[in-house]
Amino acid sequence: LWPWLLASSGLSALVQLVTLPFFPDSPSYLLIQKGNEEACRKAIRKLWGEGDHQAEIDDIMKEKGAMASTKTLRVLEVIKERSLRWQLYILMTVMATLQLCGINAIYFYSFEVFHTAKFEEYLIPYMSLGVGLCECLSSILCSTLIDRFGRKVLLWGGYTLMCSVLALLTMTLSLQHRFFWMHYFSVILIFLFVVFYGIGP
Repeated sequence: LWPWLLASSGLSALVQLVTLPFFPDSPSYLLIQKGNEEACRKAIRKLWGEGDHQAEIDDIMKEKGAMASTKTLRVLEVIKERSLRWQLYILMTVMATLQLCGINAIYFYSFEVFHTAKFEEYLIPYMSLGVGLCECLSSILCSTLIDRFGRKVLLWGGYTLMCSVLALLTMTLSLQHRFFWMHYFSVILIFLFVVFYGIGP
């Protein structure tokens, strides 16, 4: 079954490869990058139907004007620019915490935790698949929550809950030889960690 599951990701790529030539170019790309207003109007009509789309074209022209007045900075210039320093620090912090948050360790050791919890051998791959499905569903849930609560709340909340779950998981893994039910609690914590990761970071 696993070879088929791995090969299934190629199916979506194949669908995109076949259908992509039939999609129109982006109106913004045609007007800003190519400077072809007629092709832009044609693409807009193809996407949104017939009608007066002058307002959309005016918006794209404003965007083009804003881009023309913006200077493109090199990497060293971005680092040296004082006005961009805080944004750079925030970006570096978010990226570093995303890499060091522990999600890779959870995925790596989840098989061992499931095995220690005495689950049947044939069920463990499906439980690992369930962990990945949890991340996918929580990411979809995040897209609905982000407009309501904002990115900052979801990031802080997600990292706080993930830290709490990791602390509990460390405790349950340390005590799993004393109490038989700790194995199952560890499994629940793995799923919770993945859910909080999907909702937060």
